[in-house]
Amino acid sequence: MEDTKTLTSNLEENLKIIQAACASTSDVNIRQVKLAGVKTAMLTCSGMVNQQQLSEMLLDPLMEKLQDQEILSDELYSYLEARSLSTTELIETTEFSECFRLLFSGFVVFLLEDQNRALACGFAGYPYRSINSPENEVDELCAKEGFVEAIRINQTMIRRRIKSPDLQMEIMQLGEISKTDVVLVYLKSAVSKEMLKQIKKDVKKMKMPILLSSGYLKPFISGWPRSLVSPVGLTERPDCLCGKISEGRCGILVDGVPFALIVPFLFSEHFQSMDDYARAPYYAFMMRTIKYLSFLIGILLPGLYVAVGTFHPQLFPPTLVFNIAAAQESTPFSLMTETIIMHLIYEIMREAGLRLPRSVGHAVSIVGSVVISSAAVSSGLIGGPMIMIVTLTAISGFVVPSLHEPMSLLRFLMIIIGGMQGLYGIILVSAVFGVSVCATTAYGMPYTAPVIPFTASAMRDTFTRIGYPKMQQHWAKISHLHGAHMEEEDSE
Repeated sequence: MEDTKTLTSNLEENLKIIQAACASTSDVNIRQVKLAGVKTAMLTCSGMVNQQQLSEMLLDPLMEKLQDQEILSDELYSYLEARSLSTTELIETTEFSECFRLLFSGFVVFLLEDQNRALACGFAGYPYRSINSPENEVDELCAKEGFVEAIRINQTMIRRRIKSPDLQMEIMQLGEISKTDVVLVYLKSAVSKEMLKQIKKDVKKMKMPILLSSGYLKPFISGWPRSLVSPVGLTERPDCLCGKISEGRCGILVDGVPFALIVPFLFSEHFQSMDDYARAPYYAFMMRTIKYLSFLIGILLPGLYVAVGTFHPQLFPPTLVFNIAAAQESTPFSLMTETIIMHLIYEIMREAGLRLPRSVGHAVSIVGSVVISSAAVSSGLIGGPMIMIVTLTAISGFVVPSLHEPMSLLRFLMIIIGGMQGLYGIILVSAVFGVSVCATTAYGMPYTAPVIPFTASAMRDTFTRIGYPKMQQHWAKISHLHGAHMEEEDSE
């Protein structure tokens, strides 16, 4: 590949290589001019450069100061580098590959005759979505800004919250073709040195040609791949990410993705939110308890209903047994078949509501659920109690949206096992799932910590939350939890 060569001191030869590599690319602009008697080429990418900034801060002053002057190429390069470029981002490179990366990142690249190096200055001006409220992690009493697709803006939102040199942001490029910027965010004094080294190693294992989503990167840092749950968290809130890295974790930002990855992530953190830290501790305890109950209801309720109704009807109150029996008399399907059909319909409506435009999606979800439920009951295909079960299960699933994927799969598994083996099958599947969750680790951190293994001091902010006067006496670090096999030496 031509773009792997180093620059030569011949400007025409350099431009030929660049033009050959970008022969069919219409957005690459090459402007050749003479500055103070030196042949110079300015490379820009259409739509990626702030033209007003470029003219006012660079081109106009440059032409005014160097007008009617004759200087050597080295002097012009030094002048450009030291005096004329009013920008904080100034990069020198000798590689064609780096020139292309900077050019397509919004930099203006200068090539000079008799210079085997290029000077790139940052005048990025590409459009990006403005900062809005998070769509999935909605909190009432916390910040109303979420990550956007532009990685530089995301870095700014993090830096605005932690104004300390202890906050480190290491950038790297992944994707052999896309050259996507990926930033590791961590606190140098809190993160484990060994964990950080391993995360960098795992991230660089991603050798795909194009990186377009954090989902491409997630499997390389997930650790145990056979578990339904992942020890890698996802957040669209800068304040949430800052809170996690203060505990010794590492955040990963991917350019073009309005989410940040958090590693390692604990199972109990799916049931916590930023609002828990803005409200009274007793209310946080109540909300977390409701979330745990909703998680259990979303997984177990349909399966328990099928298992008890099919194999253990004596566990139902007599009045409810008669109602279920009367409903089943008028329906052609078994309890297990009814439950599977209704949950399939629910998943279809949910997916349709997500993919359609927002104004139409809500209408489809609401109207579809009402119409289909009424029609199914009136036509005798589904019993009345089943509608209540499906509705309660669906609502419970929305309480913990970050666990929707494992909850959906486990829900169907519990329905099938409950319809075939009864309560004993559900107990067995629950035990297998529990063992799988307990066996999941990431970078030496058990996924179920601080409950298993138990850490008494960490229970101050797990199921409940103590007040800040007591919490500030001991700031928790993830490497201090029992069962954590991490290097406790501070990262250098």
